[in-house]
Amino acid sequence: QVQLVESGGGLVPPGGSLTLSCVASTITFRLYTMGWYRQVPGKQRDLVATITSGDDTDYSDSVKGRFTISRDNAKNTIHLQMNSLKADDTAVYYCNARHMITRRDDWGQGTQVTVSS
Repeated sequence: QVQLVESGGGLVPPGGSLTLSCVASTITFRLYTMGWYRQVPGKQRDLVATITSGDDTDYSDSVKGRFTISRDNAKNTIHLQMNSLKADDTAVYYCNARHMITRRDDWGQGTQVTVSS
């Protein structure tokens, strides 16, 4: 079990920026692929971005070019820099940790991002 704590959510106007952070409790952080997912009420949880221990990244088409995922292995932390935010980006954003060997998924509690004027 990996404890994940998200922060940085809030209310932002369209076109604005926001940065999310997630701190992982594990001492073997380099064995996890980390990611951000988001969910709107009544819909499934969707991929936003993932990042491997080697800094390989994957983004959903809807956020490519606007969002940037990064990781700081010394601090067991990942970030999601969100620019040019749209109303469609409004969702609860969840931090995810997937173990490279066991494939076990752990999730944070989520942080609300609301894009509205």
